[in-house]
Amino acid sequence: MSIAKTFLGLLEGGPSHGYDLKRAYDEKFGQDRPLAYGQVYATLSRLLKHGLVELDGVEQGGGPDRKRYAITDAGVADVDLWLAQPERPEQYLQTTLYAKVVLALLTDRPATDVLDTQRAEHLRTMRELTRRKTGGDLADQLVCDHALFHLEADLRWLELTAARLDQLRTEVAS
Repeated sequence: MSIAKTFLGLLEGGPSHGYDLKRAYDEKFGQDRPLAYGQVYATLSRLLKHGLVELDGVEQGGGPDRKRYAITDAGVADVDLWLAQPERPEQYLQTTLYAKVVLALLTDRPATDVLDTQRAEHLRTMRELTRRKTGGDLADQLVCDHALFHLEADLRWLELTAARLDQLRTEVAS
């Protein structure tokens, strides 16, 4: 996810301090991976340098000055462009899991163990996401659904690979 583009979109709601942007980002997008403060201010510095945000005020207090940032017209145009561009779907053509299966076969280890272990981890993660989804708001439900659909596709791949393991073993050996 582009933190810079997300900040720009959040700033369209009105000027904000870096601390408030971090809080809004973490609340809406970063529940599983909150931003570090250093990342927030480095991103705002780049946006300022590129003219996508501007300083809207500086408040002095007992600690460091609190800068308030506002999106510029160029920043709004950047968000418009970003939202209009489709995301390239992940193709997963060379995954770590595939490599593990092939290496297990190449080294005469039980590839079924690799697949079974991964299946168990996927199911554990799916149960965790389903619990989270049940207690979450609509945004959290949608994020969990996205992850669950990907995990379901992975499970289908695991089953298909298990069914073709003998054929794959023959091809890998040659």
